[in-house]
Amino acid sequence: MKREHQESSGGSVGGGGGAYSMADVPDIGKRKMWDDPQQEDAGWDELLAVMGLKVKSSDMPQVAQKIEQLSMKFGSVQEDVLSHMASEIVHYNPSNLDPLLESMLSEINTLLDFHPNPAQTQPIDDPLFAPAESSTITTVGFLNSTQHQQQQARIYDDASDYDLRAIPGAAILAPTEASSTLQRENKRMKPTSTTSTSSATAIVSSSSAAGATPVEVTPIESARPVVLVDSQENGIRLIHGLMACAEAVEHDNLKLAEALVQQIQILARSQAGAMRKVATYFAQALAHRIYRLYPQEILESSISDILQMHFYKSCPYLQFAHVTANQAILEAFDGKNRVHVIDFSMKQGMQWPALMQALAIRNGGSPTFRLTGIGPPQPDNSDALQEVGWKLAQLAEIFRVEFEYRGFVVNSLEDLNPSMLDLRPNEAVAVNSVFELHRLLGRPGAMEEVLTSIKEMKPKIVTIVEQEANHNGTVFLDRFTEALYYYSSLFDSLEGCGGISPPNSQDLVMSEEYLGRQIFNVVACEGSDRVERHETLSQWGSRMGSAGFSPVPLGSNAFKQASMLLGLFAGGDGYGVEENNGCLMLGWHTRPLIATSAWHIASSDPS
Repeated sequence: MKREHQESSGGSVGGGGGAYSMADVPDIGKRKMWDDPQQEDAGWDELLAVMGLKVKSSDMPQVAQKIEQLSMKFGSVQEDVLSHMASEIVHYNPSNLDPLLESMLSEINTLLDFHPNPAQTQPIDDPLFAPAESSTITTVGFLNSTQHQQQQARIYDDASDYDLRAIPGAAILAPTEASSTLQRENKRMKPTSTTSTSSATAIVSSSSAAGATPVEVTPIESARPVVLVDSQENGIRLIHGLMACAEAVEHDNLKLAEALVQQIQILARSQAGAMRKVATYFAQALAHRIYRLYPQEILESSISDILQMHFYKSCPYLQFAHVTANQAILEAFDGKNRVHVIDFSMKQGMQWPALMQALAIRNGGSPTFRLTGIGPPQPDNSDALQEVGWKLAQLAEIFRVEFEYRGFVVNSLEDLNPSMLDLRPNEAVAVNSVFELHRLLGRPGAMEEVLTSIKEMKPKIVTIVEQEANHNGTVFLDRFTEALYYYSSLFDSLEGCGGISPPNSQDLVMSEEYLGRQIFNVVACEGSDRVERHETLSQWGSRMGSAGFSPVPLGSNAFKQASMLLGLFAGGDGYGVEENNGCLMLGWHTRPLIATSAWHIASSDPS
């Protein structure tokens, strides 16, 4: 990606209601997202890296195989072998998973050589996973015998003809293995009674090479014993399970998908942080698709607007969108005395106080500022757009900007006709869209119709902000995989903004719900109901070019302001701003997540 600079005399516009002075701005965030040589050379699997696991992409098949081998070994050893492992052997838990698994396999093989099991026909039951709080060591709980048999029977009755070993290891067994397992006697460990209620306790070390700190885990259920498994193993199983379930859905194998999604929800509870949350949302969306349950008005506009306000405050994505789009509009309006912004994404009007203030203090005085807000109808028939306009008018009085506002309620941007907008001569027009245009892609011809209408408005500039993802493909599995990577990075970045939105704060919880609704729509919905049809910057470039628009490079002022904005969010650590052919992209670590582009009518266009 190539960095370009374009200086502008148009001044600068800030986000969050204030203007920034661009004199002596430090180059915060100027490093490119792809400039970390360690990340470039390591070759770690990107999705597992979000969980803090270091597994090379090339090693994934071997890692999965070792986990399965390890699970099978644990199911065939004697009580005294496991007792020896619990008391004598220290298992280190580095983030690099492959050497750890190799070490554990070597240790258990050595022990089996000295402690052969004469009763190979009676290995123990394999557990069903239970929730745990620790992010490093996870208890693998056991149901009592009756509950275990009932749950296994329910799963395998529905999927008796399918191979459920899509998730590596013993999380799911084939039906024949399951039936024999249910008849095995568990003689691996004896519960130790410490109170009137019997309980079993196991101790395993989890530490760095410098030393080992015992971790004691006491299960609630005493009818069956407890073993400990690192949550990294469950994390890999969880990812494989999600992909296997999506593949089953792709092939309309709903019985297998149903069995898998039940296990996915259990495995998700064994994780902590962003991985647990994003996996839960994807599992819920898969379940709705499998059972064909579609809640009404899942993306109802008034609720989405409220959630988006919390998203605006908890992370920099929307503020980045507003800052970069506003700067492009301000520079396009340089020297114009009458300006008109047509906003396709009016919402709560959070984008416009900053532009209004920047217009008020620009060289040559403030222009006459006209704003047209477009929005959907409200379920209670309230006039939300006019309420937003009234508040903006009050701010205009404070800034001493001559201001005119009008709101239009439309069911879709297709319903907007340029003749409705009272376009006036000698008025510079800007059209603005933040996370809106992709919603047109589910209706054939809608995008072309709207872009034709925009051309009829003869705008000086068109600013577009969209998610940098490809969620509009026709193949469900490809779309699912792309969405899983994309939203894993988004959820991880939310947790990275802990200084702005502490864990479990209202802003953070509502932001997660905002993204969760998008996940539901991408995964569970189809046809016209699927409106979250995000496309990449290159795809938007092709669409805009075909419609007769050419790009307007975003200047260095927009880059500097976006970089400065990131300093407000956990010091900007983890975030990066990148220029891509005159467009600006905001990303988390190595993944670009949203992109701002600006366009005008191509000079060679015959219209």
